[in-house]
Amino acid sequence: MGIFKAYDIRGIYGQDLTDDIFYKIARAYARFLGNPKKIVVARDIRPHSEPLFAAFARGLNDMGVDVVDIGHASTPMSYFANGTLHPDGSVMITASHNTKEWNGCKLCRANAVPISGANGIKDIERMVMEDDLGEPRTTNHESRTTKIDVLADYARHVRTFEHMAKPLHVACDFANGMGICEAAAFKGSPLTYDGLFEEFDGAFPNHDANPLKTETLKDLQALVRANPGKYAFGVAFDGDADRAGFIDEKGDIIPMDFITALVSEDLLQSNPGAACFYDLRSSKVAEETIAAAGGKPMMSRVGHSFIKAQMRENDAIFAGELSGHYYFKANFTAESSSMATFALANIVSKSGKSLSELIAPLRRYSQSGEINSRVAGDPAAVLARVKATYAPTAERVFELDGVSVDNWSRDGWWCNVRMSNTEPLVRLNLEAKTPDLMAAKRDELLALIRA
Repeated sequence: MGIFKAYDIRGIYGQDLTDDIFYKIARAYARFLGNPKKIVVARDIRPHSEPLFAAFARGLNDMGVDVVDIGHASTPMSYFANGTLHPDGSVMITASHNTKEWNGCKLCRANAVPISGANGIKDIERMVMEDDLGEPRTTNHESRTTKIDVLADYARHVRTFEHMAKPLHVACDFANGMGICEAAAFKGSPLTYDGLFEEFDGAFPNHDANPLKTETLKDLQALVRANPGKYAFGVAFDGDADRAGFIDEKGDIIPMDFITALVSEDLLQSNPGAACFYDLRSSKVAEETIAAAGGKPMMSRVGHSFIKAQMRENDAIFAGELSGHYYFKANFTAESSSMATFALANIVSKSGKSLSELIAPLRRYSQSGEINSRVAGDPAAVLARVKATYAPTAERVFELDGVSVDNWSRDGWWCNVRMSNTEPLVRLNLEAKTPDLMAAKRDELLALIRA
């Protein structure tokens, strides 16, 4: 069944994702966890999140599980509730940045540990497909659903992360999504904001809630550029607010790996020697900045479940992903877009510089951006061809996620070639020390990939 993805469950509501399927998923999830007693369940603002919640809660109750309903919430809030209410797991009903017809869920164990395709989603899929759900359980009490509001507690938790040197005013594009919940943390702090699309609407009538699509940032850019000197920066949230994109005070888009570099540098001032992760598509700037700040730069593969596991294994304080996920040890080793916003505000307020001035020294190399190629044959064969071509002469070839070729020290370039989890696509990310070298190596790799 196509709804079971690498990191979550997602499909078009009423077609491949129905209330009945969600009921079965809830029972399979409970069985997979091994007779849990209490599960936190949250949902985004999409209209069909309500019937899906009802189906999921009924499925859990039928398995003898108490449901803690935290209502409409951002995904970071669901992680916070998991970490503070001490349940046996948590479920966030959302399709994240997908368009309005989609929905799904993100599943966790206790302590906000994610369940992915590699460690549980495939097991849950098998149970659902084979109708291997076990018998509904009876307990010595009737399982129940209890409502708890965690927004105020989450906001207070996030505000402990704020240490601004002076007040700042920023622009926020909420895209009618769950970032509205995240902004509760800003109220009563030195960080004030003007908001765009600050009304919940699961139809996302103004634009897609996806800051990775640069066209969705145009309204935010227009607001900042129409008011020179008013905003320290702008932030755009995705649909469930576990990702954030940033623009500087001029309205220019900031690469997300540069945010990783700046936040790591700041956090390392109070956590000397700590590990900070960057995903393997990130600019060398991230690694260099973490090292220069006295931290331990560590590379991760792409995907929140892998990054969170590596963070826990290495007691890392922070990780940043090129997709705009920012992970904080302070939020149970999970994302918090409001913490990321405060982190940037802390940096700008203490620096005496504008955000564009802080970013300028990081723009020292030339990047291809992620280039997707649709391949006719087996994508794995393409990766094998890349490895065979470069392994004999490269400084280093490794396979943390796809195939990475590192010739940085000797020849001034590196690349990563990896497969899409959902489509017959091969993704290329490449960086070089000069624009001419980047262009030459980009064309060379694309010719090899598309041969």
